[in-house]
Amino acid sequence: MNAGPSVHELITIALREGGDVVTLRRCAQSVCRATGLTGSPLVRLTTVVSEVGEQLLGADDLTAQLCLEETGETGAAAVAVRFDWRGTRRTPSALLAAAARLLDHSRLPADDGDRHALVLAQRTPTSAASVGELAAEVRGRLAGTDAAADLIEALRTQNRQLLAALEESQGQQEELQRLNAELEETNAGVLALYSELAGELEETNSGVVALYAELEDKTRQLELADEYKTRFWANVSHELRSPVHSVIALARLLLDSRADPLSDEQRRQVALVQASGSTLLALVDELLDVAKAESGRLEPHPAEVDLRALLYQLRGTLRGTAQPGVDLCIPDHVQRGPLVTDEVMLTRVLRNVLSNALKFTAQGSVTLDVTEEEHEGVPRRVFRIRDTGVGIPAAELQRVFEEFYQVRGPHQRGRGGGTGLGLPYARRLTELLGGRLTLDSEAGRGTLVTVDVPAFLTGPPPQEPAAPAPLAKSVVVVDDDETWLAGFRPLLDKLAESVTVLTDGGRAVAAVERATPDAVFLDLDMPGLDGYQVYGLLAANPATAGVPVVILTALEHPHVDHARLAGVRAVLDKSRLAAADLAAVLGHHGTAPPADRAATAAVPPSRAEEHR
Repeated sequence: MNAGPSVHELITIALREGGDVVTLRRCAQSVCRATGLTGSPLVRLTTVVSEVGEQLLGADDLTAQLCLEETGETGAAAVAVRFDWRGTRRTPSALLAAAARLLDHSRLPADDGDRHALVLAQRTPTSAASVGELAAEVRGRLAGTDAAADLIEALRTQNRQLLAALEESQGQQEELQRLNAELEETNAGVLALYSELAGELEETNSGVVALYAELEDKTRQLELADEYKTRFWANVSHELRSPVHSVIALARLLLDSRADPLSDEQRRQVALVQASGSTLLALVDELLDVAKAESGRLEPHPAEVDLRALLYQLRGTLRGTAQPGVDLCIPDHVQRGPLVTDEVMLTRVLRNVLSNALKFTAQGSVTLDVTEEEHEGVPRRVFRIRDTGVGIPAAELQRVFEEFYQVRGPHQRGRGGGTGLGLPYARRLTELLGGRLTLDSEAGRGTLVTVDVPAFLTGPPPQEPAAPAPLAKSVVVVDDDETWLAGFRPLLDKLAESVTVLTDGGRAVAAVERATPDAVFLDLDMPGLDGYQVYGLLAANPATAGVPVVILTALEHPHVDHARLAGVRAVLDKSRLAAADLAAVLGHHGTAPPADRAATAAVPPSRAEEHR
């Protein structure tokens, strides 16, 4: 922008730092006010000038020239600001677009080498006799006090703002100090509480450790006492058996017909001695078994059991113990299946339960029922002993399985007290046999004891599964995917006596004509001749036209050209194939199976052609 008749320079400012941009803004405001440019036009011009100055700040030889330009209209003028600089710095295009929207004029004169310029202008509404007189008047104002006053006022405003900001910052600092003091006080309280809780926790842990040590000591004492008890039972039982055997043997000798004759009273008394000795021996055996069971030394010895003979033995042993007026009903059971268990343990369980029932049944019957059942695929034998005796109160149903516990009441009068080991001993033996013993009773209405044991203590004997009969004598498979064939082949081996596998479709017709198979399994997607072509050749050849063809494909149903496959037996999806599908098509049971069955697993690939 050169000086001439249409341009009047007012002031030129070198822009080297941010303060120079502030000076430029103040001078532009003064020029606008002097020329009558106020309000929104003034704000737009000074804002754009400040933003351009900020963006170009740092460019070489950057200057801003304020001037008045003639607009061509009589007595009209415009306030213009021209920026000049050197180098590669460019004005952002977004800023130029904003200047074009906000100002009346914004232009970039042609560059002169490495020098660049930008002109921003805004028309002023003030009219004057001439632009020159207006320019002289504005220059006078800029040289006078107006500009200085504006700058001083601006500095004052900035000072006030800085003071306000400083006071606000000081207030924030004081608030921060107060918060820090509160935080330190809170932290001190937290530390004190933590120390107190840590002390209490340490004290509690010490108490827990002491209690744990005491419990361990008590546990060792109980284990030792239990060991002593078991050892006592075993020793006493062993020590008692010898004299009891002697008593029984001596009584048997006295009752022998070859011994010196006894009087009737003596014979009766010796018989009582023998019976009491036998009872005592049974109790000693129970004590010994309980001791062995608790120490883990009582183990079953499974063997095949003749259940009919076992029940016959029980019937003969217990019939004489029934009270007058009580019927003992033990069936002559015919076994349908084998029973493999510990015969001695099972006999003792049933004898204990039956003896208990007979002991507390004064009228009616004691009945043993045997059923052969199957629970969840496991064959079992269920023995149910039902009596019409005194029954057991509901509150005592669980306690009767405690060792040495006996239900007290009038039913005990006139009967031996017993040891209280019968039911606990029977339940323990039943559990060793892999079964369970349950009891259902009601006072005055009798008792039902159920003994449920597996038919095979060590599991049923293995049985060889019967192999299914082949559904076809021979089949031919035509497929080039050897990996898939390796998984498909084992399925066919179970369903056909002979399986021929071809991986070349060109050899299929000759192989089928030679083998005359019961069925052909044909893949659609193969190199050379595909499945459609192979099927067409098979259908056209009189020697192979009657052989059923089953299509195997990985294509989805809509993508298969069914029109070219008219006459095939079935179309199966290779990815969801199962043995049931093959059995259906080979057996030709009804319609073709669905093509959405499970896929077969892959195994190592087979050769191009092989025979089983």
